Amino acid sequence: MQLRWCNGWTKCTGRRLGQLGRCTALISFLFLSVGVLAACASSSSAYELPRTSPAVTTIENMGSDTLVNLALAWAEDYMQLHPEVRISVTGGGSGTGIAALINGTVDIANVSREMKPEELEQAHANGITPREFTVARDAIAVVVHPSNPVTGLTIEQISQIYTGRITNWREVGGEDRPIVLLSRESNSGTYMYFLEHVIRRGDPHDESLFSPDTLLMPSSEGISVEVRQNPNAIGYDGLGYVTPDQKVLAVAASADGPYVLPSIDTVNQGTYPISRPLYMYTAGEPTGVLKDYLDWIRTEGQKHVIRLGFVPLR
Repeated sequence: MQLRWCNGWTKCTGRRLGQLGRCTALISFLFLSVGVLAACASSSSAYELPRTSPAVTTIENMGSDTLVNLALAWAEDYMQLHPEVRISVTGGGSGTGIAALINGTVDIANVSREMKPEELEQAHANGITPREFTVARDAIAVVVHPSNPVTGLTIEQISQIYTGRITNWREVGGEDRPIVLLSRESNSGTYMYFLEHVIRRGDPHDESLFSPDTLLMPSSEGISVEVRQNPNAIGYDGLGYVTPDQKVLAVAASADGPYVLPSIDTVNQGTYPISRPLYMYTAGEPTGVLKDYLDWIRTEGQKHVIRLGFVPLR
């Protein structure tokens, strides 16, 4: 830097020296900033970020209210064994589960009946080929109030009761009381099975329907509560939902008998006339985690089937 000689030496030199001081301060600040950044970089390179946890796979599972408690037991047990898997289970009825599968919003549909031809057609139209898995078996128990003296009915008598042709308990050996009919709602797979295999007795040409006086209950628990409170009521439900404070009726395929109570043994022996498979449907052949889960349900998971009162696979 060149200093000018002039009469205002002190003034000029003072200004220049002041600028030099400011430059020196700026340079010092820059050096200090570089040092701090270098220290931070060194510190960050020495610090290891926590490792990411394994990716979590979610399985969406919806449908049959008959299967919902069993599906919850399977899900809870499997998630304990496999923390990397999350399984969401909701009910709503077999029809709801099938609709969700067709729309592609669930991975598994729980169903207590086979898919209908029109449902399969809708699925194929959406590019989905449903794959059916039998996961358990169930007996549909016919239940009444414990005070009811009737101990057994034939399939024909049950059909006549639910279509309104028999309306008084004395017509089937009971007291002179009106029969109060309880049923699941029409979206239920249990409702559809009971309609087709009991009321219509498996005849595809029979167009019989539930009596208009039938009270449609939103859940299995609703039927149980009403049967316990109403001495005139008759209902039907999956065996796993029958409680000790209900009376289970023996059922005969014909008037010649035999009259058989529902149980694991009578279902396996084929002697109880109102039994059915329980299904899970997937959108095509399952792979990966979904396949592993279904394989587990059909093997180790069968211990929950017995515990909850259903019939395990052979």
